[in-house]
Amino acid sequence: MSSTELPSVPASNVLPKVAPVRVAEGERLRSVGLPGITLTVRSRPPAREGLPPALYVHGLGGSSQNWSALMQELDGVVDSEAVDLPGFGDSPPPDDGDYSVTGHARAVIRYLDAAGRGPVHLLGNSLGGAVSTRVAALRPDLVRTLTLVSPALPEIRVQRSAVPTALLALPGVTALFTRFSRDWTAEQRVRGVMALCYGDPGRVTPEGFRNAVEEMERRLQLTYFWDAMTRSARGLVNAYTLGGQHSLWRQAERVLAPTLLVYGGRDQLVAFRMARRAARSFRDSRLLTLPDAGHVAMMEYPDTVARAFVQLLTEAGESPARVGEAAVDGAGG
Repeated sequence: MSSTELPSVPASNVLPKVAPVRVAEGERLRSVGLPGITLTVRSRPPAREGLPPALYVHGLGGSSQNWSALMQELDGVVDSEAVDLPGFGDSPPPDDGDYSVTGHARAVIRYLDAAGRGPVHLLGNSLGGAVSTRVAALRPDLVRTLTLVSPALPEIRVQRSAVPTALLALPGVTALFTRFSRDWTAEQRVRGVMALCYGDPGRVTPEGFRNAVEEMERRLQLTYFWDAMTRSARGLVNAYTLGGQHSLWRQAERVLAPTLLVYGGRDQLVAFRMARRAARSFRDSRLLTLPDAGHVAMMEYPDTVARAFVQLLTEAGESPARVGEAAVDGAGG
């Protein structure tokens, strides 16, 4: 079944009114209109002029909020912006309904071209890691360095715990799941997501949990929420099946930018064993392994990921303004 056979989504000018997206202290949100898409961009005003630009790309079901902790850690190092991919966070669906990896990559490229901020330090998690890999391969002029946290690159043997997410790509599964889970509370849904994505859900603060529940309640009011999830999951599965020059692994080999790879030992969605293959595939790579981290290491261990990122910049010949305590002493695995 093609994505066009899914129910249509409402036009952006008739989207339902829901509660506003949370904006953390020191952050700003703005809406950027581009051909065929409207993107919400989360940013932190740079600590000083002249900091190199960075762009963060979230994973399936996530949003720019997933990067707030790391963005704060990197104050004074980079000029941070995080994008809500089309249909996620506060960004409305794309006009053409294209949620493929290529479609999301095109959205990122359109934004970077329009913003004129490139080349940027590009950071991606999960689906955002696959999208960022494609961007770096297709448009090396836009990418200064590449940081991938548990990137969703093709696996032959998918972990059993990742199967339910992959099943969203199958026709009819989303409808069955929504009927099955219709009585679940937002709190129950958030606990399930955290159990899947965190190595240790106990690291989430009470405030962090409340914020996640509030965001879940907001998302469930969006008529296109499950449509965006389903189509993006299908787009990711389709990307796993592509061969030749369109293969994500082949594109990883084409990436010229210095690359930091971050993998969690307790990741239930991207197998930890893929870390070594990724390190071999990206030509200029360094690997940070976090045995206790899950799928979102930048949320669980933002300080450690920040130190590794600063080390990447140093090795790439950059001169971060605040290396001091952010410098890494042999981080990696």
